[in-house]
Amino acid sequence: MSAHPAVGRVGPRATMDSVASKRGKQTVRDMFLSTLVIAACAGVIYLFVPHDDSADPIKAVDFTVELATVRTAAPYPVAAPHGLPEKWKPTSVSYDAEEDDAWHIGFLDPDGKYVAVEQSTAPARAYVPQVTQKAEDTGRTETVAGREWAYWEGAKYDALVLHGKDATTVVTGSAPKERLVEMAAALKTEPSAAPSASTAPTAPTAPTAPTETPAS
Repeated sequence: MSAHPAVGRVGPRATMDSVASKRGKQTVRDMFLSTLVIAACAGVIYLFVPHDDSADPIKAVDFTVELATVRTAAPYPVAAPHGLPEKWKPTSVSYDAEEDDAWHIGFLDPDGKYVAVEQSTAPARAYVPQVTQKAEDTGRTETVAGREWAYWEGAKYDALVLHGKDATTVVTGSAPKERLVEMAAALKTEPSAAPSASTAPTAPTAPTAPTETPAS
């Protein structure tokens, strides 16, 4: 009896490979379907959960505490705006005693443009170009609240610069000149609090008793 090789018979290994292939395809399909379900759920949640797309991501900062502290420590009258409209938003504040007593307050004006108040005891020749992003002196001046400010212009920032006895004050930013002038006009300063020796109060002098003249 002659033996003939079996035709079409699938061996055990081929069967296992086929099953593994089917399982792999099923796993990929299940992962894809799961991803679609999760995306759909996220979309539904986004639609029904209240949210404000117009909310401003930049938060306003309160610089009153920092200002009060710096005014007791800085060696010059510290400037800060007073009476600006509410649409001006303070966004940053800092003071660095180790870097030439540098004082900074950053704002966004009502149009969303940047305006900063910078003060320092550093030499103005290097300090002003640094905080104004390499602006240059135009040689022109702007009278603000009775004081002459030098007007600087640059590719990024313009600036108003006031050279004081103890420090240089700079109002700078991407805002137009009118906004810089508005900020400069709003600046107020208080004398720096220099430590003074404590003196004990002097006791009042007792009145001198009248001298009695002996009777003659």
